[in-house]
Amino acid sequence: MSVFEKAGCTILANACGPCVGQWKRIDVTKGTPNSIVTSFNRNFAGRNDGNLATHNFLASPEIVTAMSFSGSLDFNPVTDSLTGSDGRPFRFTPPIAADLPAGGFDSDLSGFQAPPEVGTRVDVVISQDSKRLQLLEPFPVWNAKNIENARVLIKVRGKCTTDHISMAGPWLKYRGHLDNLSNNCLIGAVNDDNGRVNSVLDHIVSEAAVADVYDAVPTVARKLKAANIDWIVIGDHNYGEGSAREQAALEPRYLGGRAIIAKSFARIHETNLKKQGMLPLTFDHVSDYDLISGRDRVSILGLDSLSPDKPLLANVVKPDGTQISIVVRHTFNDNQIQWFKAGSALNYLSSIQAGGQAAKIPQSTPSLPHQESSLFCLPSTSSV
Repeated sequence: MSVFEKAGCTILANACGPCVGQWKRIDVTKGTPNSIVTSFNRNFAGRNDGNLATHNFLASPEIVTAMSFSGSLDFNPVTDSLTGSDGRPFRFTPPIAADLPAGGFDSDLSGFQAPPEVGTRVDVVISQDSKRLQLLEPFPVWNAKNIENARVLIKVRGKCTTDHISMAGPWLKYRGHLDNLSNNCLIGAVNDDNGRVNSVLDHIVSEAAVADVYDAVPTVARKLKAANIDWIVIGDHNYGEGSAREQAALEPRYLGGRAIIAKSFARIHETNLKKQGMLPLTFDHVSDYDLISGRDRVSILGLDSLSPDKPLLANVVKPDGTQISIVVRHTFNDNQIQWFKAGSALNYLSSIQAGGQAAKIPQSTPSLPHQESSLFCLPSTSSV
């Protein structure tokens, strides 16, 4: 470590770090265009330092190290030289290292805490005043009805990663408190209607006023939920790519979201949405994305006969009363349909444990196969 420290490096913990935006950067103010070179696994806009004006280039650790010493993006460590402290030029020697550690990997388990043999004897006690921890309440069971006249909370334009849906960084302290954490829901997504971030039509105010009024995404979502009005999201290609972040599915569900209709989904996020009782749907024709705006009302029909490979119908009503019917598809299998009907996968498992009565699912509940049960990785408040 001393070699790196003498070279001016900051040694980080073996954790996510800048990858989830925990870089408290002080050398560049937000909004200032600049470039960085990193060997982290993601380079979405604003990912490392929260600055959307930072251009983040990915490279190998060796190239990142060489460019850190040179301070220039056009430095070629194979052909270019640097000047040492003695004033003499020198050139980097290509690194050589073993593919695997000669002494093997560290298997130290000193930090491991084994779970109790009988989990039912453990009481989770959380202060009512806690801003960081909150017990999760079960999501409501499906009401056996179609989704009628849902508002479009946001029509997302372009890339929308799980970081756009549920940012990390300064929000990590709320990872165990879903209500507080939900104040970051979709605040990084670009609204196709106005090209802005965290600015969506306030349906409650605008429908009662002459002019359109815009507000923050979580604020509008909470207003709709309080008024018992369903809402949906319209997404672009590969919606939910990036980190397999369960909170990116928990937050929309918690704030009253019912469905996401996108051109396509990132596979893991699509499954996470299903696990929380939401409907991840795709356009039968991707061009149908252009037919919907943030001012429309959308009904999703055919839920009473939801079954694998059977498409649903989305009825779109324009502000002038014009109606458009759009075919939307899903990838639910039989077990995942039970998740939806139970309100969430966790509700479904609880109903099985309680003899099929807790969730009051309207039809039989077959046991989950092993490969499905392995998908349940809901966040634990004890880990925050």
